[in-house]
Amino acid sequence: MKNHNLSEAEIEYKQNVKYMKDAIRQAKKAAKLMEVPIGCVIVHDGKVIGRGYNRRNTDKTTLGHAEITAIKKASKALGDWRLEECTMYITLEPCQMCAGAIVQARIPKVVIGSMNPKAGCAGSVLNILQVPQFNHQVEIIKGVLEEECSTMLTAFFRELRDKKKLKES
Repeated sequence: MKNHNLSEAEIEYKQNVKYMKDAIRQAKKAAKLMEVPIGCVIVHDGKVIGRGYNRRNTDKTTLGHAEITAIKKASKALGDWRLEECTMYITLEPCQMCAGAIVQARIPKVVIGSMNPKAGCAGSVLNILQVPQFNHQVEIIKGVLEEECSTMLTAFFRELRDKKKLKES
């Protein structure tokens, strides 16, 4: 009842914010492990079915990215590798590996908090998510809670540099 006066765009925006906040909570788990604070959730029919956060250093694996973990969990929850009716919410624009996994999983929509001008593959360096020659393209929504996502990453890297300087002195 409370959504009667809201437009579809407003309802979608509120949903995007809600799920991005969940992705940010995941990113904060990564930060507690001294991992780059990137978090991800995958939603199907209004329910989170996959969550992940960076664990590359913790698990000592290149595959320890938030998106890969969330895709594995979502696939298990649905019993299928195809995530065709899902939306992914990610705090940082995906890298080439994760963008490829998103396309392979057939995820139709990705909502991104902050773009990654140095390594992003949803439009910054490359746009793997929308290569017309692939059999699947992804709708991209950028900038949801961008400031919060960017600030979290900036603060993490600043703290890392400060710790390094202290160690060197």
